[in-house]
Amino acid sequence: MIELLSAALDRAAEMLSNPRSIHRIVISGRQRGKQPEFERIDIRPVELKGQLHFQVTSHDGRRDATKNYLPHDLSLAALMNMGFGNLLIETTDEEMNLRITKSGDAQVNVKARSQKLDSIDLSHDRKKTRYLTEDELIFRELGISDHNGKLKASRSDKFIQVNEFLKIIDHAVSELERDSRVGARKEFSLVDLGCGNAYLTFAAHQYLLNKGLSVKTVGVDSRKDSRERNEKIAKRAYLNQGITFIAEEIDSYPPHAVDITVALHACDTATDDAISWAVESKSQVILVAPCCHHDIQKQIKKAPEPWGIATKHGILKERIGDIVTDAIRAQVLRVLGYRTDVIEFVAGDHTPRNLMIRAIYTGASAQQHDFDELDALIQQWGIEPALLSRLDAAIAAQRKSALG
Repeated sequence: MIELLSAALDRAAEMLSNPRSIHRIVISGRQRGKQPEFERIDIRPVELKGQLHFQVTSHDGRRDATKNYLPHDLSLAALMNMGFGNLLIETTDEEMNLRITKSGDAQVNVKARSQKLDSIDLSHDRKKTRYLTEDELIFRELGISDHNGKLKASRSDKFIQVNEFLKIIDHAVSELERDSRVGARKEFSLVDLGCGNAYLTFAAHQYLLNKGLSVKTVGVDSRKDSRERNEKIAKRAYLNQGITFIAEEIDSYPPHAVDITVALHACDTATDDAISWAVESKSQVILVAPCCHHDIQKQIKKAPEPWGIATKHGILKERIGDIVTDAIRAQVLRVLGYRTDVIEFVAGDHTPRNLMIRAIYTGASAQQHDFDELDALIQQWGIEPALLSRLDAAIAAQRKSALG
């Protein structure tokens, strides 16, 4: 149902008139041409000193910021005006989904909950969400937990990294489930390119199974010993029916339709191979955490002014090369129809390689200024990004479409 945005937000505000009935509110996505300060905002009711408040937690990809508001001080309209595109309100007995269209109107869907909630947890401090608990069989087989299912102190960083990654997987699956082009379904496919020892591959597969989904997972890595090790672990954890491991280079693995493509810490241009594979496979979600950006770093001979004052220092030149490389990757995905952002997928004190490019396919048409920005960056630095050569035909088609 399409209606005026102001009217839809008024309806949403009315649902907040009974705060104790609110299960949760999620504000996410972005309006066309806007970039909110935060990736997502989660809101829930809490009781503080006997008085009900709304706890608002804003996520910017690095850290969470939480503030508490009295019900009459919370404005959903003001939060949506920050540039967000989607609003979800869940109460004890119904659910409202609001999406701002390209024209600025609101597409609204209100439906009854399939299972009514009897009560809402209003406690201020809740136990931190763990998407998989330490006693999962797969964690015991991976050596993260001991034989009694207790987390090993030496593997706590890996356990945190896994759960932070699963938070992103959960968000991606929610996006796919809300996507009208995908529709409601219970089957998903996931490919992990450069899976290595497959900690995150196994965790993602197990988590999706725990959500009641049917999932087919493929882990691709060039090393045959990794494949053999991972196959043995899959068998011991009773996951070998739904997960497959292949020993092959990313650039020689045949593209095929997939929902989620993951490539974490693929070295240098292997990340470009992974992005190219995902685009050619029409992957709905792409999650890549790049590392070792040698290709562009080596190409930077003379920096555009005034960047010379930075690139004369080796460590700064290296970091600028990282930034330029990943900015180009994110922009290429953007012009190919993906909603793209760059996030910190786990705190830096748990892993030094924590930057992730997250892309969700929307099919949005690229604008000429998107190409102008991409071209200007490449020309200023005098570089030839590997990703452009891998996706030259797809980029050229979108460039032609943007010209009309």
